[in-house]
Amino acid sequence: MKKKTMAQILKQIICLCMVAVVMAPILLTLFAALKNKVDMVKTSPLSLPALDRLTFDNFQKVFSNKYLMVGFKNTGIILVVSLIFNVLFGTMTAFIIERFNFRGKKIIIALFFIGMLIPSFVTEIARFKIINGLHLYNTLGAPIVIYVASDLMQLYIYRQFISTLPVSLDESALLDGCSYFGLFTRIIFPLLAPATATVCIIKAINIINDMYIPYLYMPKNKLRTLTTFLMDYSNAQKGSWQTLAAGIIIIMLPTVLIYLFFQKYILAGVAAGAVKE
Repeated sequence: MKKKTMAQILKQIICLCMVAVVMAPILLTLFAALKNKVDMVKTSPLSLPALDRLTFDNFQKVFSNKYLMVGFKNTGIILVVSLIFNVLFGTMTAFIIERFNFRGKKIIIALFFIGMLIPSFVTEIARFKIINGLHLYNTLGAPIVIYVASDLMQLYIYRQFISTLPVSLDESALLDGCSYFGLFTRIIFPLLAPATATVCIIKAINIINDMYIPYLYMPKNKLRTLTTFLMDYSNAQKGSWQTLAAGIIIIMLPTVLIYLFFQKYILAGVAAGAVKE
């Protein structure tokens, strides 16, 4: 009993430490966003903002910035278009790989996995030349093409999920006169809804949080995203730690809400693709 009790206590301590590691940066950012410039300099970052000097001016400054709505609009466009193409290409490719045997299949699968293993920074020069050659630099098309082409995570999720679907479904549909296109659109694709929800949520969070690709490929002011919008408050002229913290909180909220509302779909999609009948 003592060993079990000690093990449970140790597990709880580890969990609490992990929660503290995750929550500490968020709480420090929130504390900074509620402080004025004087308190930001004179007080410790770990200290709570004084109630009599609590201020929401930092949030007001962020909301009054004209580029905030530009960031929301551009991020929304990139997000929706990227997710549509990721789902379409991911489902079709996974269906073909899992359900058909053809020459060179193993080589294609190996190439996909090699592409997943190579860090994107290694191929950055070649990727930049391709984007520039396609005349997509400084357009919304640049990040969309990159998000669709460079991340193969959805292919792995869809393959795992399709492998759990019985082949008898395909055979029954084909015997009833259904074409392969009809089989995919009417039977397979609707059954992939949990996996699609998982892919959309994970990729949406990654796209919203990404600063590197929009900053590198879309330097124009009118093409700012939510993450590059924050750079207004990190330079020497307009730099303000408390305003930057308020901007981070505002931009973080959509990501947090998406995850809180749809986390059950993430777990359901991953678990469904992990079990094979």
